[in-house]
Amino acid sequence: MLDTLFGLPAHPLIVHATVVAVPAAALTIALAALWPQFRAWAGPLPLLLSLTALILVPVTVKSGESLARRVDETALTHRHSDLGHDLLPWTVALSVGAVALFWLSRREARPRRTERPATARLTAVALILLALTGATGSAMQIVRIGHSGAEAAWTEP
Repeated sequence: MLDTLFGLPAHPLIVHATVVAVPAAALTIALAALWPQFRAWAGPLPLLLSLTALILVPVTVKSGESLARRVDETALTHRHSDLGHDLLPWTVALSVGAVALFWLSRREARPRRTERPATARLTAVALILLALTGATGSAMQIVRIGHSGAEAAWTEP
């Protein structure tokens, strides 16, 4: 798929977009989950950032696989590859959480005619917890991947 860009290995270039998109999505989703005013103000931003991350992660993984075929495999590169493959489920959870929060913000924006039932509050809490789980897991995984990638790139064999 993506082996090189402008004569350079694509992975180190593409990974920069992913390293920005995933934490930015995680941060905006966490803020939207915990701060209702931010949720209303941000509108679709957390959702758009999470979908961007969801698109970038497989592209980054594929470019990493292309790079792996060009370099010697070590325990460090193998660990980095394994961790990279584990990011996709977290970004799926991140995106599902973003969809849930976007739905919640639209529901909260509708005028209320009556008091919302307790089940509505429980649903909101469950959606917020889902979003926070995806945001936390994605953020932690991107740090682990980045650290292992730096070790793989800069550790002497």
